[in-house]
Amino acid sequence: MGHVDISKYIHAEEAVRRDPEGHMFDLPAWDEAEAERLAREEGITLTAAHWDVLRFVREHYRRHGRAESGRVLSGALDQAFHDHGGRRWLYTLFPHGPVAQASRIAGLPLPPYTTDASFGSSG
Repeated sequence: MGHVDISKYIHAEEAVRRDPEGHMFDLPAWDEAEAERLAREEGITLTAAHWDVLRFVREHYRRHGRAESGRVLSGALDQAFHDHGGRRWLYTLFPHGPVAQASRIAGLPLPPYTTDASFGSSG
């Protein structure tokens, strides 16, 4: 096994600015025009419902950082949108997977283990 430079991880964590409650200040650069462009590339026309999901995943990222796995974000989405139909409804909006497509369109890094189709990835 190779040598792990722990100071690299310590400095990387310090580089993430957080408010007093621990929420991240900085999100990756992104705006609505970029979301529209990314959605078109995914074959999606954004509706108010799509925007609700995109705002949710960005706020989830701001509050918690990158989800530890696709399963974690999938569960958070299912719970947040349970009244709309949960996972089944989310797939009507993001047919190639609510975790993967919503994250990409929201300009966020994919959570680890998102390539498994059961977590909503187009592969």
